Amino acid sequence: MTSEITYAEVRFKNESKSSGTKSEPPAAPKEKTSPYKSNPGFSKALFLSLLILLLLLAISFFIAFIIFFQKYSHLLKEKKTVKEFTHTALDCMKENLTMEDKNWNESEKNCSGMKAHLLVINTKAEQEFITGKLDKNWAYFVGLSDPEGTGHWQWVDQTPYNQSATFWHPGEPSSHPDERCAALNARWQNWGLNDIPCGESHRSICKVMKIYL
Repeated sequence: MTSEITYAEVRFKNESKSSGTKSEPPAAPKEKTSPYKSNPGFSKALFLSLLILLLLLAISFFIAFIIFFQKYSHLLKEKKTVKEFTHTALDCMKENLTMEDKNWNESEKNCSGMKAHLLVINTKAEQEFITGKLDKNWAYFVGLSDPEGTGHWQWVDQTPYNQSATFWHPGEPSSHPDERCAALNARWQNWGLNDIPCGESHRSICKVMKIYL
């Protein structure tokens, strides 16, 4: 019995390099791309916007600082003004109210030099308050006079003269033509107005004008 030999060609998928055929290299993995592509123009615009915003904030802060500083300076100035012009009645009386002996005209001139005038008395309470601080051994010129010697008395600040509201000693003013100026003095320990010659030398009382703040 004769055996038959069959030959078959067998090929393997993995061929070696020596087979003479060129194999293609494996494909490189594709690079993942972002859905937002890089845009240099967009980055520059964003940077400029942030820079402008910071600049505006800096300018706003600077303006606010200037306004605050001006208001603060104005407030300090007002406080300083109030401090300079705030006086109590007692302090003014002790330091500036009375002056040494002079005649009536000199006394009024000195008061005017201090932006004041000789005392004008409007109420009995005011007179009692003032005389409570005075020395009863002295007479004090006030801002009341009769320039023409006709009995027409007038205050230096043009306040209307009202004899019923003027606190003379009993029997005063007299009718003597040389007694044309008024002074406060204590008669029998009681204070009141007395008309005396304007040329006599006495102390005087100045009244500071009102200061409105």
